[in-house]
Amino acid sequence: MGMPEGIGIVDTMIGFPHPDMRETYAFITRQTRDRQSREDFDFPVEYMFKDVPEKGLVDVDDPIGTTLREMDRWGVERGLIGVAEPGDVGDRALARHPDRFIASVSADPNEGMDGIRKIVRAAETWDVRAVGVFPAGTFPQVAINDKRMYPIYAKCVELGIPVFCCAGVPGPRLKMAVQHVELIDEVMFDFPELVFVTRHGCEPWQDLIVKLMLKWPGLHYSTSAFAPRYYPQAIIDYANTRGADKVIYAGYFPMGLSLERIMGEMPAVGFKDDVWPKFLRTNALRVLGLDG
Repeated sequence: MGMPEGIGIVDTMIGFPHPDMRETYAFITRQTRDRQSREDFDFPVEYMFKDVPEKGLVDVDDPIGTTLREMDRWGVERGLIGVAEPGDVGDRALARHPDRFIASVSADPNEGMDGIRKIVRAAETWDVRAVGVFPAGTFPQVAINDKRMYPIYAKCVELGIPVFCCAGVPGPRLKMAVQHVELIDEVMFDFPELVFVTRHGCEPWQDLIVKLMLKWPGLHYSTSAFAPRYYPQAIIDYANTRGADKVIYAGYFPMGLSLERIMGEMPAVGFKDDVWPKFLRTNALRVLGLDG
């Protein structure tokens, strides 16, 4: 049958165009050292993408409407978005379109208990359904299994929400050791109740993340920042066998990929018929606690 139509896709990584990309991604570029990252790139990983949609959208008057139009065009029913403070674009999107957007909040382990209180306030204010962490992007860097991360994981367990964590070689020209996939094993051992979803591919350790997903019930994989033609074969094979409930769709609009490209390539991915609904929708709803 191939990729079904009208399924009501849930995208677990989508955002809105920003008027100043350099300011938006300054938290990454401030710790890079190569001239190209610091001086030439508006988006820290644009060397990896043929086209960066956000670069053509910096002057849009209605960033929320721009994202919604793309979602409607390509059958995305709901999107997991970031929200940081009252009045920001995420806050406005959630207020205007609560049926279309799902709140997540980013956490920085370097903030200590202030960061934990921020998660709690976000949960109370926006009913956040996920916490995002970017180990290579923290400054100074904090590894996936560093004990400074543990209060974040503990709070996620307490609140009953998943953590979405970048793993594998980072796209920005930052040190990679803090995102080695093997570090996830210790976290899952110490937090067996934690729902942990990887972001950004886990490469070159895609075979290892499959082994770890077989081992740990709470461990999942999302496809963020990867065009479908580049989904690792190990992940496709796993989804088609024992991992149908573990692999979750995530895009990368408008940061590095257009929905047009993603959905144009998606039908060629070799998922089995019964895997498609889980990959595109039901796994995300379950992990985000929205399947009730």
